[in-house]
Amino acid sequence: MSIEVANESDAEVDLSEIRRLAEFSLDALHVSADAELGITFIQPDTMAVLHEKWLDLPGPTDVMSFPMDELRPGTEDRPTPAGMLGDIVVCPQVAAEQAASAGHSTMAEIRLLTVHGLLHLLGFDHAEPEEKAQMFSLQDRLLEGFRHLGRRG
Repeated sequence: MSIEVANESDAEVDLSEIRRLAEFSLDALHVSADAELGITFIQPDTMAVLHEKWLDLPGPTDVMSFPMDELRPGTEDRPTPAGMLGDIVVCPQVAAEQAASAGHSTMAEIRLLTVHGLLHLLGFDHAEPEEKAQMFSLQDRLLEGFRHLGRRG
C-alpha cells in the first residue's frame, strides 16, 4: 500500500502510528494493497483556505477529504481495485481543541479524524441519520480494532 504521511504543521504528530492506522483500516476494509493514499497535517491558516475554497465555510476545520478515483470498500473475496484513494488533510491544532473538549488526548482525536477522513474517501457520509449511524459505527469499530492490535503488539 502506498501511504504518504507528511507533517506540514507546527504540531508534533506520530506519523508512524498514523501510517499503521491507515494500513490497518484499509486492510480491514479490503482495499487493494496497490491503492494510494496521502495524509497531510497542516496549519490552521492553510486549513482555513481549503475550507473556504472547497466548502465555502470560514475558518479552519478539523479534517477534509479529497477523493480521487471514488473507490469503495471491498470484501475478502473482491478487494477494492488498485487506484488513488485521494488525500486527507488534518489540522492538529483544531484536533487539540476538540480533544480538550472531549476529554481525551490530541493523538486520540487525530486517530479519529484520520479514520473519519479515510471513510469519506471511501464514500461514507453522515448527512442523514442512517448514514451517520453506519459511518460512525464503522469508525468506532476500526478505532477499537486498532487499539486492540496495539495491546497485542
